[in-house]
Amino acid sequence: MVPLKVLISGGGVAGNALAFWLSKLGHDVTVVERFSSLRVTGLQLDLRGHGIEVMKRMGLEQAFRSKSAPEQGIQIVDSSNTRRAFFPANKSGKGPQNFTTEFEIMRGDLCRLIYDATKDRTKYIFGTSVESFEEKDSAVEIRFADGKTNHFDLWVGADGVGSRTRKLMLGSGTADKFYPVKSGESAVYVAYFTIPRPLQKGDQYIATSYMAPGRRGVMTRRSNPDSLQVYLGCTSASERLKKARPGDMKEEKAALAEIFAGAGWQIPDIVKDMMDAGDFYCERMGLIKLDSWSRGRVVLVGDAAYCPSANTGMGTTSSMVGAYILAGEIGKHCGGLASGGDNKDGLTTAFKAYEEKFRPFMDQVQKGVLESGSVYPSSAFGIAVINILLGVVSRFNFNLGKWILKEGVKDWDLPDYKELNQS
Repeated sequence: MVPLKVLISGGGVAGNALAFWLSKLGHDVTVVERFSSLRVTGLQLDLRGHGIEVMKRMGLEQAFRSKSAPEQGIQIVDSSNTRRAFFPANKSGKGPQNFTTEFEIMRGDLCRLIYDATKDRTKYIFGTSVESFEEKDSAVEIRFADGKTNHFDLWVGADGVGSRTRKLMLGSGTADKFYPVKSGESAVYVAYFTIPRPLQKGDQYIATSYMAPGRRGVMTRRSNPDSLQVYLGCTSASERLKKARPGDMKEEKAALAEIFAGAGWQIPDIVKDMMDAGDFYCERMGLIKLDSWSRGRVVLVGDAAYCPSANTGMGTTSSMVGAYILAGEIGKHCGGLASGGDNKDGLTTAFKAYEEKFRPFMDQVQKGVLESGSVYPSSAFGIAVINILLGVVSRFNFNLGKWILKEGVKDWDLPDYKELNQS
């Protein structure tokens, strides 16, 4: 087999996972990442269901467990910091995961694990990105932001929810396919950052969730003895936040400070420390939904193709499983094709099979997300009722996470690709 020459835009979880499998197949893989080095920032994420199985098939379980976040579960507290409910992680190794899974890890650690398993057989280019492309009969010509050009058999967009690859693939006359989660005229926002909070006597490695009136909420998580991860969420019609340029941390922080004024609990101190957080990131929650995940020699994977939103708990799992299936179908249908030759038919067949196998999975994961609207109650009374109900459910040790999150995909089995099983 003469290897395919593959370019992957994006060195995150999806891009590295795809590079792992395609390079294992023997293809000539290049990953281009716009950051100057491997981006190992980001907060805690998890694997569920089929994502756990893909990670195990990669041979990374032992390495993953060595870097696992120590979170034992999540507690719900009220404004007086009284625990109203607690949902432990499912550590049994059986059945669906809870809100906290058996496989929690910091984003940077997962990226590093996959990168370390891939770097010796994959070329990584940091500090640049794709500026434009032109598809030709036997290849796709890529022009990079640094002015260099190169030809590839296929180009994969694994560059996240704001994917430049997707926008270039769809063309300038086509609207981007981001669908925001809304409640009336209000949008759902979540900000992610860390704050210094040394571990105190009696503190535990558990997540804490608090809901405030006015459709506001916060979750904190601890993965180390020095700091807390913060997830600050709201459903808001704030014009200031709506008009803030994505990435303008100063303006986004100021808008959130206005929204969370008077929210109670520990939020005043959290907001104060947020102002100094250098790893702050704010996003508007939503889905990516496309009629097709590919066009010609360009194909998308992960959030760039089918972001399910953090509400589902399935973002990382969807990226891992999608990368596995895309690589498996390329291995199945393009194994005997030569780079630079007439390989377009094989790629077209592989992309079609990738969608046919994985779209039913993603349809279930994304189902109902846009219709669910706000996840935050608006009134103190509503919060009190929810806290009572959550307390009753937790006392009966009911796994609420399996019903609220989207792990339980039905009538769908993870394919087994003999090409990927070969060492």
